[in-house]
Amino acid sequence: MSCSESAAFIAALACAGLAVPASAQFYPVKPIRFVVGFQPGGGVDISARFVGKQLTETLGQPVIVDNRPGAAGNIGANYVAKATPDGYTLLMAQSTIAMPSLFVKLPFDVNRDFDPVGLVALGPTVLLVHPSLRVNSVKELIALAKSKVKPLAYGSGGIGNITHLEMELLATMAGIEMTHLPYKGSAPGMIALIGGEIQLFFSSIPSALAQIRSDKVKPLAVSTIKRSSALPDIPTLDEAGLPGYDAATWYGVFAPAGTAKNALRLLGKEIPRSVRVPEIISRLQNDGFEPVGSGPEEFSRFLRGGIGKWAKVIKAAGIAPE
Repeated sequence: MSCSESAAFIAALACAGLAVPASAQFYPVKPIRFVVGFQPGGGVDISARFVGKQLTETLGQPVIVDNRPGAAGNIGANYVAKATPDGYTLLMAQSTIAMPSLFVKLPFDVNRDFDPVGLVALGPTVLLVHPSLRVNSVKELIALAKSKVKPLAYGSGGIGNITHLEMELLATMAGIEMTHLPYKGSAPGMIALIGGEIQLFFSSIPSALAQIRSDKVKPLAVSTIKRSSALPDIPTLDEAGLPGYDAATWYGVFAPAGTAKNALRLLGKEIPRSVRVPEIISRLQNDGFEPVGSGPEEFSRFLRGGIGKWAKVIKAAGIAPE
């Protein structure tokens, strides 16, 4: 049946007073809502606006960003989990959604209540040390940590923050012990590193660039398996002595579980395509992201792997759920 015949058939059903199943409807025919569980201006919000702008052009319908901040993104996630699965309510989430063991009880299950649609981008971090620390590589850092009677002190943006978990993963893989000093956000952690209160810190790359250029901190490696386009001369932790190390904040799109297949097919094609547009690549990289643009199947595999990996790190670190 041709497109014109399909349209005529649907119209005939409607005229006859018969219900037209959702799977037979054209998509999209109205605005799409991108729910963001965080305040405007952060990485999740920026990713949603970049992708939303491109989808508006390709799908011919407005994509509206709806910020519903609170509870580490879980308020927005729960809203989408319980939304009508018609493709018109989507969630732009970040990596915390793959860390359910950080929370005592969640009102949703990431595996049961969502359909992964596409992985948009990664937010690599860079491992920094205070300039007074006489190391110039990850191997030297590990050797120093093993030789010291008093453990090295590292900071994070808070207990359970990705900067905390990344350092715990590093310590486990390297077989070293360190002292953790959590701060109320990454900015205070960076100040503590510059001031010599701590000796190591994982920072987002945009936040670190000015401090690296002014020699206030020393970069040793980036956290992702591929080098950062913003710091191309800095090796990855995988290259620098911890084979297989790969960690980052990530940003991805989810739909409510059971979303209409025609909507999922289109979104699963257009969202990855939107990330490959040169303008979007450039804008994401300028904001410290590494564009990915993978579809539903690859994103699903990525998500399952992340849930298992971080559950082990959280358990090994003894982080109590909140």
